[in-house]
This record gives sequence, structure tokens and C-alpha cells, in this order.
Amino acid sequence: MFYIEEEAAMAKAESIIRELLEPTGVVINGSNPWDIQVHNPAFFDRLLRDTTLGLGESYMEGWWDCQSIDQFITRVMLARLDEKFMRETRFIMLALQAKLFNRQSMRRAYEVGIRHYDLGNDLYKAMLDKRMAYTCGYWKTASNLDEAQEAKLDLVCRKIGAKPGMRILELGCGWGSFAKYAAEKYGVEVLGVTVSKEQVALGMEMCEGLPVELRLQDYREVSGIYDAVVSIGIMEHVGFKNYRTYMEVVNRCLKPDGVAFVHTIGSNKTLTHGEIWTDKYIFPNGVLPSISNLSRAMEGLFVIEDWHNFGPYYDPTLMAWTANFEAAWPQLKAKYGDVFYRMWRYYLLTSAGGFRARHQQLWQVVFTRRGTPQPDCRYS
Repeated sequence: MFYIEEEAAMAKAESIIRELLEPTGVVINGSNPWDIQVHNPAFFDRLLRDTTLGLGESYMEGWWDCQSIDQFITRVMLARLDEKFMRETRFIMLALQAKLFNRQSMRRAYEVGIRHYDLGNDLYKAMLDKRMAYTCGYWKTASNLDEAQEAKLDLVCRKIGAKPGMRILELGCGWGSFAKYAAEKYGVEVLGVTVSKEQVALGMEMCEGLPVELRLQDYREVSGIYDAVVSIGIMEHVGFKNYRTYMEVVNRCLKPDGVAFVHTIGSNKTLTHGEIWTDKYIFPNGVLPSISNLSRAMEGLFVIEDWHNFGPYYDPTLMAWTANFEAAWPQLKAKYGDVFYRMWRYYLLTSAGGFRARHQQLWQVVFTRRGTPQPDCRYS
């Protein structure tokens, strides 16, 4: 009797999932690249119970496959199925925790460095471009990943008016891709800080002989005065309780006539926490800022000079990273293992699908203090 009831429950769960997917054009065990192939019938009940966490974990465990996960996710996002699943209890609990506690406090700041950025420089060397830029490339005139990342770095330098002799502070410096490029091409001096010891070690090696210093340090601890303050990919880790603190650090460190710059993934709506699977497996304590988050944090301190969105370029960036990762996997497999492969592939392809659906954006924001001559923010 128990097994009959269990089978009936699984059949009901499958029926519900099929009905939810119908507007997306995704067919269970269908023949299109975006259709999902279910290997374990318990998948449907798990998806209803655990929503996006269950979707990601069940993929990691081999319960389902999809030839083109990015296309599957794009269709799901365009149908806004994620919003239906976001009402799940654990999302509500994450939101409550975020409001009660500062999940991006200084005490917890190094967690993402240890769990994500310190995974292994061999992984990131294989996946990224030759300069190891782990943010969206600028593909306006680029034909490959290396060109897109150099175009992005040059765009940043031009937007802040980089020139010989300038001292630049970079909050969240990664492996030093911007610092190295700016020092080589524009003759500037750069101090960069990161919460990843592996990034500091490799970054200082890559920047050897240049006027570049990379430190293992939280952005809140930085001091000194700089001609420009730049961040390329740190705002996703700052957290909604700390956006104002971040802007106060920029204000403290920026010369009176200096230029500040932020490059960040952005959310179409204000959030207090990240997506539950991503929070657990990829970016602990991460959350995307919204336009209102950033504008409120700048209020009374800065003038917004330019707000540039090239979010669609994250799709080709992520697909290029995926291709590099897949090509390098035979050399990485022994160290990282099959579960990691499925997790990392899921992370990259679901991210690409999200950007393709315009679920997330990529912003570059230039801002100054009142009275500063307006910088040249042309994108060509």
C-alpha cells in the first residue's frame, strides 16, 4: 500500500512539473537541446520540495541531464518560473537571516575567498583568458575572449582617465588583471586588495616588476588617498547592509577631484540574499545589488556621471569560460572529480542562461564628487 501511495505521489509531482514547464517549451525526455532527460523519477518531488536548490543538487548527483542547460534556463527565466519557486520557505528564511544579520561582515568576509577564489589557480588559469579576468568581457568589437577582456580593461582605464603617475586603488583586485594592464599600458601605480590568498600569490607573480601591490585585505581596512578608486567584481560580495559603508570607504580614499568606478553584476530588483543553490555551492553570502541599492548608497556623497549596461556580453563570456573548462577537464579531472565537474558546469551554464534572458545585468558606473569636471565616459 505504501509503495502504491509513493508512486501516486511521484506521478502527481511529475504532472505538476510538466504543467509548469509547458509555457517554456521544455519537454521532459524530449528531443530538443533544451529538454531535460530525467534519470530518477524522484526528481519531480525533489524539485517541488527543494525548488532551485533541488534542481542544482539533483543535477550534481546525476538525476537529470540536459544537452543545453543554458537554453533550458533561458526558457525557464523568460517564463518567470523562478519567481514562483522563490516563494519557497528557505528563500524566506534566507531573507530573514539577511535582515537580522550582516552576512558580509568583516568576520565573514574571507569565506568566499577560501571557498571560491582559492579553489585552485590551475582551474582559473585553464578557464579564464590569458590575463585571468574573472568578470564580463566587452565584446563590442572583440572576436575572442582575450580581446574582449583587454577591451574591458582598456574601457575601464579610459573611463577613469588613467594616465602616467596616477595612483589607483582597486577594491577586489582578483589576480591583478586590471592592475597589470593599467600599469603596463597607462603607466599608473595600483594598490589592489582581495580576500583570496591564492589570488595574491599568483597575482603578485604576474605583476612582477610593475608598480603594483596586491594585498590580502578586506576593503573596509584600506587607507590612503588615491586619484581613482576602482572595483571590478566586488559589489556582488558587499551585501545590502554594507553598500553605504563601501561608498564611505571610496569617499575616504578618493582625492577631491578623483574619479570612482564600479563594475558589477546587477539585479533587476532589490534583493537581500542570493539564490539558494549559488549561495550554498558557489558564492557564499553573495547578493546582487540593484540600481536603487547603489544610488541610495551614493546619495549625498557622489554624482553619478555614467551608468553603462552591457549585460548581454556576459553570455558569450560565460560560454567561452565553459568551452575552456570543458577543454581542460581531462587535465583537471583527477584533482576535482566528477561531482565538481557537474557543479561547475551547472554554475557556468545557468549563469549564461540567466544573462541571455536579461534576468541579470552588468553595469559599469562612473561617479565623482560634486564640482569635479565631468570625465569622458565614451564607450567606443
